[in-house]
Amino acid sequence: MPHIVQFTEPRRVELVETDPAPLVPGSVRVATWYSGISAGTELTAYRGTNPYLTSTWDAQHRLFVPGEPSFGYPVQGWGYSEVGQVVEVADDVTSLRPGDVVHGIWGHRSDAVLPASALEWRRMPDQADPLLGTFARVGSIALNGVLAADVRLGERVAIFGQGVIGLLATRLATLSGGRVYAVDTVAGRLAMAESFGAVASIDALRPGGAGAHIRELTGGGADSAIELSGSDRALHEAVRCVVVEGLVAASGFYQGGAAELRLGEEFHHNRVRIVASQISGVPVGMGGRWDQPRLVRTVMELILSGAVDAGALVSDVVAAPDVAGVFERLDAGDPQILQAVLRFDAAPERAR
Repeated sequence: MPHIVQFTEPRRVELVETDPAPLVPGSVRVATWYSGISAGTELTAYRGTNPYLTSTWDAQHRLFVPGEPSFGYPVQGWGYSEVGQVVEVADDVTSLRPGDVVHGIWGHRSDAVLPASALEWRRMPDQADPLLGTFARVGSIALNGVLAADVRLGERVAIFGQGVIGLLATRLATLSGGRVYAVDTVAGRLAMAESFGAVASIDALRPGGAGAHIRELTGGGADSAIELSGSDRALHEAVRCVVVEGLVAASGFYQGGAAELRLGEEFHHNRVRIVASQISGVPVGMGGRWDQPRLVRTVMELILSGAVDAGALVSDVVAAPDVAGVFERLDAGDPQILQAVLRFDAAPERAR
């Protein structure tokens, strides 16, 4: 029987059996090799803080409203970026064949049936490390944030949060010609940010705040900032660090209120622009040229070429049945974890 990761209740996650999906016309069956964990979004399901679990999403009016939660526990099928091997194709499918290795989004499950059209452009090169395919989604989120911050050659950009997505954003902003000032609380992540191209690394807990320090380092402020930690305090410091009429791309998934974000201070007096960056869409004004497939293609080209060393971000590859232990560590804020990846039984043996 296939298996799927299930959030059974808050702070309880396990691997459970699920029914196999039937192969239908136009589809292929994929045996999952690896599935990347999102340390931000998936923790909201693990902790029970995701707004879909506490309120109703009114899709017509695009509002969260009081009422029955849009979905409840047990929650299945979450997962950000998966890699697997095509093991079966429908009779009418000619674009893929058994043996092809593909990446995509089908959740933490051992077996998935997906439209061939969604995967035919997502084949992994024969000699590529299949683990790299787990970065397609997180890399796209990072690139979307860099585009939203309008990073340009020679400009200074502060990136708050140097987890996986923040480190990818640091590298992508550097490749775009930006001078990156990386902010985090974990020394190891700040060191990696410098290896990814940051010109300076700043402890977020330094006296006086990271925002004021960045203004000193840059002689007046960063041109833009990208906030990826999901902390309202970090968002406030991002606002503090930019120049007059500077731009802040809020890319984190903020939970609850925002007591530390004080909009009557620098935001008001420096006329700072805050824009939301979320992977369901590209920045306003770029829709005619960019879309999600282009984000994915761009990121994967950079990763597969070696311009972005995504493999260096993989800190843990664990067997899928051990998923509970990984989430316990993420929930506790284990600083040793960057990208955790679940390994399913179909995955090939790897030299470690």
